[in-house]
Amino acid sequence: MNIKQIFVAFIVIIAGYSVAEARIIEGRVLNSADSTEISGVDCRIIAGGHTILSTSTQTDGTFSLDTDVQSGANLEIEKEGYSPAYVTLPDGKKSIDIGNIYLEKSIELNEVTVTANSVINSNGKTIVYPSVAEVKASTTTLSLFQKLPLPGLLPDPINRTMSVDGGAPMILINGVPSTMADVNALQPKDIDKVEYSRITPARYADKGVSGLLSITLKKRNDGGQVYAWGRSAVNTTFMDAQIRASYHQGPSQFTLSYSPSWRNYQHVYDDYTESFIGDDFRVELEAHDRAPFYYHMHDIRLKYDLSPTDKTLFSATFNINPFANASKAFSQNVDSTLGKYENNNESKSKELSPSLDLFLRHDFNDKNSLEAQMVGTLSSNDYRRDNTYIYPDRDTESYIMNVDSRRRSLITEVSYIHTFSSLTSLSGGVQNTISHSTNTYLDSDYKPVLTENNNYVYARLSQRMGPVFLSVSSGAKLFWVKNDLIRRHFIRNLSTAQLSWNIDTHWNLQGSFQYAPSIPSLSALTDYPQQTTPYLFSNGNPDLKVAEAFRYRIQGNYNIKKLSVSLQSVYNDTHNAVINDITYIGDRHFLSQSVNAKKALVFNNSLTLQLRNIHGFGASLYASLNYYNSAGEGWEHSLTSFSGSLSLWWNKGPFTISYWRNLPGKYLSGHSVYKEENGDALQLDYAPNKHWTFGASWMYMFERKGTQYPSWNYSEVNPSYRDRYIKDNANMIVLSVSYSADFGSIFRTAKRNLNNTDNSSSLLKM
Repeated sequence: MNIKQIFVAFIVIIAGYSVAEARIIEGRVLNSADSTEISGVDCRIIAGGHTILSTSTQTDGTFSLDTDVQSGANLEIEKEGYSPAYVTLPDGKKSIDIGNIYLEKSIELNEVTVTANSVINSNGKTIVYPSVAEVKASTTTLSLFQKLPLPGLLPDPINRTMSVDGGAPMILINGVPSTMADVNALQPKDIDKVEYSRITPARYADKGVSGLLSITLKKRNDGGQVYAWGRSAVNTTFMDAQIRASYHQGPSQFTLSYSPSWRNYQHVYDDYTESFIGDDFRVELEAHDRAPFYYHMHDIRLKYDLSPTDKTLFSATFNINPFANASKAFSQNVDSTLGKYENNNESKSKELSPSLDLFLRHDFNDKNSLEAQMVGTLSSNDYRRDNTYIYPDRDTESYIMNVDSRRRSLITEVSYIHTFSSLTSLSGGVQNTISHSTNTYLDSDYKPVLTENNNYVYARLSQRMGPVFLSVSSGAKLFWVKNDLIRRHFIRNLSTAQLSWNIDTHWNLQGSFQYAPSIPSLSALTDYPQQTTPYLFSNGNPDLKVAEAFRYRIQGNYNIKKLSVSLQSVYNDTHNAVINDITYIGDRHFLSQSVNAKKALVFNNSLTLQLRNIHGFGASLYASLNYYNSAGEGWEHSLTSFSGSLSLWWNKGPFTISYWRNLPGKYLSGHSVYKEENGDALQLDYAPNKHWTFGASWMYMFERKGTQYPSWNYSEVNPSYRDRYIKDNANMIVLSVSYSADFGSIFRTAKRNLNNTDNSSSLLKM
């Protein structure tokens, strides 16, 4: 072998060695808002403070880098108008497929979400990208939320609801204010991202909601989709269904949804003992009721979206939701004064609230956008109630309340958002609700006309300083109400301060303060006494004061791979809390009305723990310890209560087994203690293909009484204990089926819409 051959062989060996040592770093960059690909993103490998290699993403958002660096390297992802992302590359020689990297637009987000690590904390919110395993193990959107690490969000798969720290969250879907019916109509595979916060943003602080849940759907183009889901019990009248169809063509999208629900329970029982104690009178009551009831509701929604350009969106939604319910109570009473007698209490109502909401959004540029929206609602409610007492001598007394209520309302809102930079933003807006209601009391000549003018003006400033995010908001609520008997004006402030600190990639610490007044309803203020039983009158209280809640909160979050842990402590001090109280008014009669308590404190400590994606297995635990203290004139009560919920699931191929259990706690309001609804469900689902899913559930397992609602009262005037339960639910077997089909893709880029229906009521029902 000559010198030339040796040199060539040497070069070949060196080249082969270099190729063998090279590693490929590849991935795909997407927009976190709608999961669209981002081209022209700078992707650089940094080692030793220097750029070793760089490239840009292609039109499909993909990039690939060949490097021989084996340790101490980082990947930087940057593009103007987006917050940068940083990935620490693991040491070694192996090539790495990072997967999807999501960039936030115009917000500095110093973390990155990739396929293998789908939980981050940013700007005071928890952001979750559901994993493939979580979606595969979920047959409904609600079952998916049971598996996501969203501390404090508690899904209820039996009632198909969600709560955040005891209240219903503000729900957005692609920025659109939505309802639980909208959430239940979604499919897990369509959800790209979930943003969640226990803090209610200033924009929604006047809506009586708790927290924020924002769902971003995967973007699709032209096409359509059909989704149908239904379930029914085999041993009682229990039925729910969901049908949704969408189609997009050109700049338009049409959506039609229908959500019926039906219950008819005949084995409902109510056992109670009660005392009425006055200065010169005392009566002991004992009753055993059978209280069957039924209801059926039909939520129908037709929506049209028009997006002629990327900067403009017009949307119109028509919603109609007929609802009918009826209940009866057949009671055998033992009365220490009147002896034994029967009590038949019947009530029924029919409600209809058609609404039309119109929405227009225009983005002037990347930093400024304006939204205007208007919702009109025409609601009617025909309420009938007859409470009849049949005494031993067959004499009867009836207490009748028949009322027809008609309400007209118009809700308008204008909102402006300005982004100064990726670190600073300012938003503000004004909301107005005007309404006109007429209540016709059919058993008298009383026909009050009620009007209200509710205005809410707010502003919110947010600032990010490295790993620290600060948000401050304040709003003014101006509320005018009047009827034939009373006129009241209220001006109150609503304020929130929020701090979030990302200590590192695993730890996040949050703190907040909220001041939230609660203005009493006009029905609670109206002085119009009505007798409801032989001993009891009910009336509003025109002297009610505004309840003012001061809420202090601290929360710590820890996320690492398949484990998420969250601890929260909340101290809530409500001044002039509104409670129900009963007083003796003489002549063997008592008065029930709302009053202001002197003190109402709640101290809450909660733990959320979740393990997920461990060979198809996952578990989520929520535990809460609460202390209540309430006091008024000459009385004080306290209560310590534990509550929680547990979710377990395991997925293998087309089969998923899951178990959910609610650990009901007690809560104190004034003199009254209530226990939350019990519930558990063992579920088996089978998905033979991408279209069909079949399921079977065993609910309220081994619960002889089914659903239970015990309560008791510590009042010195009206002590009582009540045990209400729905035996129809005991050991309930429920079968379910769903079908979905995609025709092309659906255009889902609507940024914001308004489908709110005015559900306020000016009627005080007994």
